[in-house]
This record gives sequence, C-alpha cells and structure tokens, in this order.
Amino acid sequence: MSGQIIGLHEWFETPPGRYLLGWEQAQFDRAVADIFGYHALQLGLPELDGLQASRIPHRWLAAQDAPAYAVLMTDFAALPFPESSLDLVLLPHSLELSADPHATLREVERVLVPEGKVVICGLNPTSLWGLRQRRARLYQRLGFGELFLPDMGDFIGYWRLRDWLRLLSFEVESGRFGCYRPAVRSEQWLERLDWMDAAGDRWWPIFGATYFVVAVKRVRGMRLLGPAWKSSKSMASAPVSVANKVHPTRTSKVNRFESH
Repeated sequence: MSGQIIGLHEWFETPPGRYLLGWEQAQFDRAVADIFGYHALQLGLPELDGLQASRIPHRWLAAQDAPAYAVLMTDFAALPFPESSLDLVLLPHSLELSADPHATLREVERVLVPEGKVVICGLNPTSLWGLRQRRARLYQRLGFGELFLPDMGDFIGYWRLRDWLRLLSFEVESGRFGCYRPAVRSEQWLERLDWMDAAGDRWWPIFGATYFVVAVKRVRGMRLLGPAWKSSKSMASAPVSVANKVHPTRTSKVNRFESH
C-alpha cells in the first residue's frame, strides 16, 4: 500500500483495519446484549454498529465529521441530551478522535443515569502496533518512513483511561485486550498469523493492539432505605413513664390510714 494514511476512516478499509474492526464489533455485540434501559448513544465511528445487538429501544449514532452516516451531528464535548438521561454510551475510538478527550468523558458522565454504562475501545500504545507507530514517527523526523496506524490524536493507554474513569466516579466492570497479530499490512500474512490471537490472549494479554473497557457510573452517597415501622419487641422494651409509678412514701401513708 502506498501513500500516507491520514485518517481512521480510511485506515479501516485496509486489511489490518478490517481485522481490528471485526474483533471490536464482536466485543460490542457481546457487551451490549445484556445491558438494559431506554436510551443508548454511540459517539463516532459509523463503520462499526456497536448497538446492533442492543435491546434498548431508543438508539442514536452521533458523529462530528461524517454527515452521510450520522443520525446526529454534535460536538462530543457538548452533547444535546439532558443530565442523567442516557442508559448506555459507546465510545469506539471516540476519545482518540476528540480534540479534548477529558471534556468528552466528563460529558458522557453528565448524560449517563446513575448505574448507566459506558463502553470504550481504543488503540493500545504499548503493543506491537504502537511500537511500530512510534518508530515510524521517529523515522519521519529524519525525513523518511510511513505511519502504520492513523495519524490522529494521541493514543490513550489502558491504565491511563482507568485513572480518568476513576476520577469521574466510574467503576470498571470489565476490561480486555485483543488483536495480537504483528503490525503487517498484508491480508495473507494476517491470516497466516491468526494463531497469535489465542497465544497472545494467554501469554501476553496486555500487549494487544486494542483494548475494550466497560465501566459503570456510580453515584456516591446513594443508599436504599429500610422499612420505617418499629418492631413489637422494641415497643415492649420501651421505658415506663415515671408518672405511672406510685411513690413509696404515699403507699405507707395510705396503709396507716386504712389501719385506723
């Protein structure tokens, strides 16, 4: 393949792009099938239908730069939804494409209901693909070389993303890596090396080319209230009023009067 790949959408048309997209589609299908609610939103990447297996009735696809595919055009850092109105938000590489990933994640936290879920996938910088990308950037500074991955925003590491989620009161429910085949462009070589997916998942799981995270929005301070009635046992053990007791000196006077 000749020429410089400059965007994620074009890259997904290449053999490694299709390989990555296939793995991520399977992960989204598995994750959203058991998430229930009324409203769901996917931010970006119309090439991937992350909500196709969802049972949620009201679903939207939002994008910033693909009007031919998107149902909703919006800025990811300023979503047109009220606070606590969505049950599920998907971010397929959306943080990498966002000009301000922190603001995007904060906006997702705002629109999610308590116990709502966010599902995120991203390219792993600590992988064979990430290493090749960094080497290519170094070569480009010297005047030669070609990038393997799209030339877009900074790739966000898995542990870095978990820190961001924790600061926003999200609890990571599950996380995994995938796509362990080397950074090759040939579809033939990708097929020959398919055995590396099973080996990588077992022997070097944190070095997959992509990661997949499911997190839940937790609201601190919320608790379930118990019944308001009191038990009969507590009523029986209640103290007796002092006014109902007979004073001992009065009792002795009454007895003396009756004896006369």
